[in-house]
Amino acid sequence: MSETVDLSPFVRIFPDGIARLDLVVEGMTCAECIGDIEGALSRTPGITKARVNYTDRRLTVEWSGDQTNPGAIVEGLKDLGYAAHPFRGNIAEDAETRESKKLLRCLGMAGFAAMNIMLLSVSVWSGDVSGMDQETRDFLHWVSALIVLPAAAYAGRPFFASAFGALRRGGVNMDVPISLGIMLALGMSIVETHLHAQHAYFDSAIMLIFFLLTGRYLDHAMRRKTRSYAANLAALRAPTASRIDAGGEVTVVPAEVLAEGDVILCRAGDRISIDGVVLSGRSEIDEGLVTGETRRRHVGEGDLIHAGSQNFLGTLRVEVTHAIGNTSLDDMERLIDNALTARSRYMRLGDRAARMYAPVVHSAALLTASGWLWSGASAHDAIITAIAVLIITCPCALALAVPAVQVVASGALFRRGILLNSGDSIERLSEIDTVVFDKTGTLTLPHITVANLHEIDPDLMERAARLALSSHHPLARPVAACARLKRPFEDVSEEAGAGVRGGIQGQEMRLGSPTFCNLEAEAASAREADPEASLICFRHGEKTAILRVRQELRSDAARTISMLRRLGLHIAILSGDRAEPVTQIAKSLGITDAHACMKPTDKAAFLEELAARGHRVLMVGDGINDAPALACAHVSLSPITASDLAQNSANAVFLGDMLEPVVISITLSRRARAIMRQNLWLAVIYNLVAVPMAMAGYVTPLIAAAAMSGSSVLVTLNALRSGRLEARPGLASGERFPAEMVQP
Repeated sequence: MSETVDLSPFVRIFPDGIARLDLVVEGMTCAECIGDIEGALSRTPGITKARVNYTDRRLTVEWSGDQTNPGAIVEGLKDLGYAAHPFRGNIAEDAETRESKKLLRCLGMAGFAAMNIMLLSVSVWSGDVSGMDQETRDFLHWVSALIVLPAAAYAGRPFFASAFGALRRGGVNMDVPISLGIMLALGMSIVETHLHAQHAYFDSAIMLIFFLLTGRYLDHAMRRKTRSYAANLAALRAPTASRIDAGGEVTVVPAEVLAEGDVILCRAGDRISIDGVVLSGRSEIDEGLVTGETRRRHVGEGDLIHAGSQNFLGTLRVEVTHAIGNTSLDDMERLIDNALTARSRYMRLGDRAARMYAPVVHSAALLTASGWLWSGASAHDAIITAIAVLIITCPCALALAVPAVQVVASGALFRRGILLNSGDSIERLSEIDTVVFDKTGTLTLPHITVANLHEIDPDLMERAARLALSSHHPLARPVAACARLKRPFEDVSEEAGAGVRGGIQGQEMRLGSPTFCNLEAEAASAREADPEASLICFRHGEKTAILRVRQELRSDAARTISMLRRLGLHIAILSGDRAEPVTQIAKSLGITDAHACMKPTDKAAFLEELAARGHRVLMVGDGINDAPALACAHVSLSPITASDLAQNSANAVFLGDMLEPVVISITLSRRARAIMRQNLWLAVIYNLVAVPMAMAGYVTPLIAAAAMSGSSVLVTLNALRSGRLEARPGLASGERFPAEMVQP
């Protein structure tokens, strides 16, 4: 691949001389593949970092200077049995879609063959009781072979390819004993049919493939929910910029060609794609998507502005200090990427159990065959007994133990308005000991309202609301929403940055800033009473009103915090907003650990410090500025009103205006994790009982297949319990979940 494809356009060079290449890797099937890839590349001279994100199949490789040839990396992966291509969002998504369709086709083929083969097997079993003649039994066995052999060859490809790749690399994985068991069962079934034996095991082999494909498809479906977030960050940048050359000419150029020292013109309404310093002009910029600050910031000469901000009102001349690739937005993207890559290394319960599976199964089958041969048994009997051991130890129960619980618990969470983005969300949620909330849009509602609406004369409020219908200012929207008659006044004019004015009944009306309405003294008193609110003043003749506009706490915020605290969890607030509103909300909720004016990097650093002290943190946030913290946390939740980037960085999203889904998700996840452990123990106990019997020769391959299926059914039935959320006393000192939250 390196001989035909030039990878240099996909290599990013950073100011510190580090080169980085992102590749999408095909052929990874389990956690052991991550270790193989990272281990091999880490031993390659010159490479300083190799990390795999299993969720989106992305491999990130970093090296210093020109010490490494990008093409050699791809060739090295090819030697390991993995195909690699430059990572681009659409390519990665297409690869995931193809893999999902492939698994679904294999599952459909296995299911179709299994249904038909079981009909033939029932006929054989019935014939054994009623005295079926040998010719008829052989005919049914050969028909079974005609159905199963091509179906197994097609449906078993995911396991065969993975097993072959592992053997090529000189190792084994969970798919090696699976493939060995399938091929031995099919091969021995053909031999037994040819020898006119009473039993063949075609049904065992195809049912084994079907059960295993079911678990693998469910796991793959969970991972596909996590989507690329790079496109969401790119959407914050304007594709072009107005560059001012040395002669004062303004030229529209692609934002990517801007360099440090260039001067650009930012007009009102433009989104800023670089970091820079204002050379001239005055305006207001909205940094809410980047910093979480609820108010616009006034900027003038000498002030710094950041990529992702939006300019309002005035025109600015800005000198570029950090071009695309080195802006604060790029730093945020790298921070999210590194955090998600690190989080993907978390090994789930099923993966940890599966790592021990392959060597144990191989050892048991080899000891069985050797023991029987040593005791004088024929090669036929020794192989049949070894096949029974391979089948009875087949990891159907192990493969379903965790995915079955995930599916049931995910469905239960979905019915309660909680949507999971990743397959390990449930396990992560069950492990937390700390919950960290963002303030704006998380503890508070995402939209702003008139907080003192009930204190204002309705007729006066109606006039103010109808006047607000003619304003483009964001703070006018909650006022306009209060209008009963959605008909703006005529002959209304707006003064930028001040307010709107109009006339009715021969008297002037004004809606806007305290200065515009000549209400500075009254506004000062209102600001002292409610420092968190933004003030909008209204004057109609001698009648006046001061509207306090702010975000309201979610209605169940106090109760949710109380329930979380009584679950033994520490609560904290991290906000990019000003100290006054953060302190006021923390005080009203009884939270003592509250931090204001925090940048995205500050939030991520705070969570990393908690993790270094051994805490497992749940981060709940909604803004783009929360995305690095959401990715960095052990597990994260976002409301459905959150930005796309925040939702994609979070492990789960919850619906509605209530915070109680946070409590529901933790409680249900703890229950689900307990049932996952129960299922794994059931699988272990099943093997401890069944394997010795199979090794002793008391179990035929047919009985082994039935026992294997029975263990899978038992695990699945136990998994169904994970969807129940009991409204039991003691959750929060006698509190119960509301009935609508408890019922599925």
